[in-house]
Amino acid sequence: MNLTTKYMGLVLKNPIVASASPLSESVGGIRRLEEAGAAAVVLFSLFEEQLQLEATALEQHLEEGTESFAEALTYFPKVGDYRVGPEQYLELLHQASQQVQIPIIGSLNGISSKGWIEYARKRQDAGAQGIELNLYYIPTDPKMSALAVEKHKVEVVQAVKAAVTVPVAVKLSPYFTSMASLARKLKRAGADALVLFNRFYQPDFDIEELTVSPTLHLSTAEEIRLPLCWIAILRGQLRISLAATTGVETSAEVVKYLLAGADVVMTTSALLRHGPGHIATLLSGLQQWMEAKEYKSVKQMRGAMSQKNVADPAAFERANYIKILEKYKQEYSLKA
Repeated sequence: MNLTTKYMGLVLKNPIVASASPLSESVGGIRRLEEAGAAAVVLFSLFEEQLQLEATALEQHLEEGTESFAEALTYFPKVGDYRVGPEQYLELLHQASQQVQIPIIGSLNGISSKGWIEYARKRQDAGAQGIELNLYYIPTDPKMSALAVEKHKVEVVQAVKAAVTVPVAVKLSPYFTSMASLARKLKRAGADALVLFNRFYQPDFDIEELTVSPTLHLSTAEEIRLPLCWIAILRGQLRISLAATTGVETSAEVVKYLLAGADVVMTTSALLRHGPGHIATLLSGLQQWMEAKEYKSVKQMRGAMSQKNVADPAAFERANYIKILEKYKQEYSLKA
């Protein structure tokens, strides 16, 4: 059975990729992911703020003018919160690339191209076989239009692509007016892959301490539906690699994402819950399903349930929408 796949030009032994997480914060951790069967590893993210800290007293600037609103300070990380600086990150990347056989993809998390170009080059020189741009940005300025938000992201991709020769993936959130249009713009800007989707971490308030409480809940299989939908829509419309992320708990989610059209399936939450060895469980389940359904390769099954096989995708989506509502009403009336 042929499990190989191709992701942004990289030939991988199977479609399971360990996405950015604390599991990749050491060479030993990356080795364990490789031994468990991961076809590639996305190194944990380096944040734009960390790059700025190398050259400026960012913490001082963040605190200026906030003395009378102590609770506002909790929105920003302290300098000590960053456990690994840019130089340590590059050293880890270099060592890992020398000691493992699978591709290592560097991850940059930020909102601008300033500083990214230099460090994208340095990552490439350190041994990264690809760069993942995690464009996590919440536009809070009411004067900033949707078009301006998209233009900004396109410009970041163009700048980074001009600086490196390794492939570049773009990790996006799902909150755009026209996802298909933005995907097309990013492809034209040079993006080699899209990673769908970034999770939107929403803070909570501690009303006793008047502080912001960052909360993180590991993803569950219920969260698969939105990225599943958009991967199925984009597969066949754009000649670009697609990576699925979020909600991968069992091999069933791996199968669904591949049928929708994903080239690779990324996972973190399941590995944090069950350990790196869970990758072998995902691969075993995938192989068993393929054998039962008589699929000989991942290439054969990829996109089998995507929209590209539908004559009128818009009508298909509308029909599914109506079908879901009608089914719910029917079930509700039976209970009543």
